Amino acid sequence: MIEYIQSHQSGFWITAGFILLAAEALVFGFATIIILFAGIGALITGLLMAVGVLPETWIAGVSSFGLSTGIVSMLLWKPMRRLQNDNVSPQSNSSDLIGYEFVLQEDISPMKTGHHRYSGIDWTIELDPSAATDSLLAGQRVRVASVDAGIFRVKSV
Repeated sequence: MIEYIQSHQSGFWITAGFILLAAEALVFGFATIIILFAGIGALITGLLMAVGVLPETWIAGVSSFGLSTGIVSMLLWKPMRRLQNDNVSPQSNSSDLIGYEFVLQEDISPMKTGHHRYSGIDWTIELDPSAATDSLLAGQRVRVASVDAGIFRVKSV
């Protein structure tokens, strides 16, 4: 097997390039563009060996692979990053929890938070800044106006 690869290095580099490209597409979903660049570099190396521009030696192959990967990276880095960043959707401040109503178990004010257990999570309850009052009393029905990580901001119903 090693003798075959030694005598057919162009095929080795082309195969390695296709394996790297397939791994990038199928396993990583084009999330790491470095493997894409390495796959293209391996394909370029294999093609240069196949047409006779490079000798089929390991030194020439590894050198060409490194250089072509670096050149492809420099040429395609910005366009690929732009493509990846275009698919980012704007952050949404909406949540399914907004509008959820419950009864307060303890008083809350801008200086005093409360707690509420919902869906197996202990949420911190804060008074929403847009609330028309300075405090909400225990036993009062409230509605979630906004949500952050582990925090319900509430208003009276």
